Amino acid sequence: PAAAAPAAPADAAAAPAAPTPQKGDTAWMMTSTLLVILMTIPGLALFYGGLVRSKNMLSILMQVFMIFALIVVLWCIYGYSLAFTEGNAFFGNLHDRTFLNGIWDPAKGAFAYAATFSKGVVIPEFAFVAFQATFAAITCGLIIGAFAERAKFVAVLAFVVIWFTFAYLPIAHMVWFWTGPDAIKDAATLATETAKAGFLFQKGALDTAGGTVVHINAAVAGLVGAYMIGKRVGLGRESMAPHSVTMTMIGASLLWVGWFGFNAGSALEAGDIAALAFINTLLATAAATVSWVFAEWIFKGKPSMLGGASGAVAGLVAITPACGFVGPMGALIMGLLAGVICLWGVNGLKKLLGADDSLDVFGVHGVGGILGAILTGVFAAPSLGGQGVFDYVANKASADYSIGSQVIVQATGVGVTILWSGIVALIAFKLVDVVIGLRVPEEEEREGLDITTHGESAYHD
Repeated sequence: PAAAAPAAPADAAAAPAAPTPQKGDTAWMMTSTLLVILMTIPGLALFYGGLVRSKNMLSILMQVFMIFALIVVLWCIYGYSLAFTEGNAFFGNLHDRTFLNGIWDPAKGAFAYAATFSKGVVIPEFAFVAFQATFAAITCGLIIGAFAERAKFVAVLAFVVIWFTFAYLPIAHMVWFWTGPDAIKDAATLATETAKAGFLFQKGALDTAGGTVVHINAAVAGLVGAYMIGKRVGLGRESMAPHSVTMTMIGASLLWVGWFGFNAGSALEAGDIAALAFINTLLATAAATVSWVFAEWIFKGKPSMLGGASGAVAGLVAITPACGFVGPMGALIMGLLAGVICLWGVNGLKKLLGADDSLDVFGVHGVGGILGAILTGVFAAPSLGGQGVFDYVANKASADYSIGSQVIVQATGVGVTILWSGIVALIAFKLVDVVIGLRVPEEEEREGLDITTHGESAYHD
């Protein structure tokens, strides 16, 4: 018989096993990614499509559909690398993950993993790439509602490429990029790892799923576009009523369902924080629907289906940054406030701004996003039922939480996002206008973009 192998020395320390993904977390992240795709196509497309006139239905569907496809391609070519690799405080780099290079190592026969918010817990990096791709795609799709029914299709696509590259990617990096918690052992390593993070992450901005990155970012760009492209022909003289509130209700419902992937998926694990984000998303959205409908009922005399759908989206927007940090009662209050304040946003504020924001992108996503980002700083406080801020050195929630200080940090994030997105959008729209032209001719606008741009109609008698 073969000789027995010698016993290992008694004092040999076993090397710690490298963390490997858990199947439950991986399954949850892929499910969440599918839910965010559902939010965009068909959710956002039908929500927006129902709100325009029938002659422009297909143009909206096509814009959302094509933007989704285009951004996913750009994300995998260079977007992910610029947003989620180590570079400086504003951008990642173009060599680590361009063309998704480096995620599969054929020499080692191994995949790379992405960090989560828990030490020793990872997910497949490809799952993280796909999840974040859907966020980039829906953000760019949201913008087009502000200038629906009058923009050139080619101009929309050209603008989106520029804005995605110079607004979405840096803001995503500023708010969300960090190297993960595993290297943090003490105050020194905490400082070292924090210094590698994005600008607003370093400042301590709290944003679970994109109050700044998605909603404020897109809303500001849309508002700039509404100003630069100008008002629809016949606005104030002709009916601009939604052609199918039925479609809008279906779209809003798909958004609500998909948003659970958007918010709870942003926990990156199938655990307690995902469950917290789930109940907060459910409750805040329901509360905002109730408050919008009842406020509309009181002030306008009738409760409308459009109001119900709009209230739901307002609640979803407001709870997005807060869902992983606040308690359910904080979410309830945020939802109730969002319904009423966003109702004012699409009525009173819209008149004050004077822009033809066709589908109330700024009134809902801008106002709701700002409200949610600021109130995250309030209701994340442990004294108000929130999670506070996690201390990765002590490996527990930090004992120190100042509502005032956190609100200032949140307001800084809002201000940086408004300025950055607004300036990039202004330059991008101007460039596109000079080179291509932003708006279709008046006769094409009157006939409708479905026929004049795409050569087909949504409906046939």
